[in-house]
Amino acid sequence: MTVAFVLSGGANLGALQVGMLRALMEREVEPDFLVGTSVGALNAGYIAGRGLRPDVVDDLGEIWRGLHTWQLFPPSPRRIVSVLRGHQAALFGDQGLRLLTKRHLTLERIEDALIPLTVVATDLLTGNEVDIRSGPAADAIIASSAIPGLLPAVEWDGRLLIDGGIADNTAISNAVEAGADTIYVLPSGYPCALVEPPTSITGTLLHTMTLLIHKRLVRDIREYTGAAELIVLPPPCPLEVGPLDFSRADELIDRGYEASAAFLKTDGGRRRAPADHIDLHQH
Repeated sequence: MTVAFVLSGGANLGALQVGMLRALMEREVEPDFLVGTSVGALNAGYIAGRGLRPDVVDDLGEIWRGLHTWQLFPPSPRRIVSVLRGHQAALFGDQGLRLLTKRHLTLERIEDALIPLTVVATDLLTGNEVDIRSGPAADAIIASSAIPGLLPAVEWDGRLLIDGGIADNTAISNAVEAGADTIYVLPSGYPCALVEPPTSITGTLLHTMTLLIHKRLVRDIREYTGAAELIVLPPPCPLEVGPLDFSRADELIDRGYEASAAFLKTDGGRRRAPADHIDLHQH
């Protein structure tokens, strides 16, 4: 039996996946390969380079607890003016993300991973999904995380790549096509309990993308149910964390673990209709 972990994008909500990984480890579930998009690619890349062990997941949690919004989205009045004049295509530079990968990513090339890894990105020109299985790991992960309008595209083999979430934020189809028999889906969910919508440009962009890609995820789970055994871990609910709030990683990690551990106690997380418990809803 071939087991895949599919880690979705979700900006700050990617902290939930640390708790999910811990819950899976407790049940001795190990992946034969990993598929990651955007922040899910960052988490998957960290695990792929070191292996899935308790100390590795704990260290990943400490990285998340140390993150700050402006560390990843560094403000620059000069850049904003340049964007308004049409000289830049992104509000922020990617130096914060590059520093993060340089500091914490041990995997230099994707093909050298201890656990085989696929990083999902999007071709900016065509919108096609680009599945990266070889090449510089840091560049691939930064490309997969390049939220359009917020972070700059990354040049890759003559193409410009952006956030993989535009093409497929939770690439279940990738795992199915690779021959996985059992697929554990680690979604980051969406803020289902926000009292009012975000008011900033960046917050609005991220929240809108999150809603669109979550709708796509529910559709894909229903489409691929039957093609493989899908075990979809539940993001905690209600969830009211704003799209740029990186200050609550500790809470998100704990809630991700608690929700997943409780879910896995019943039939190992197997459900007849695996999309129903994460469908869009309001509080």
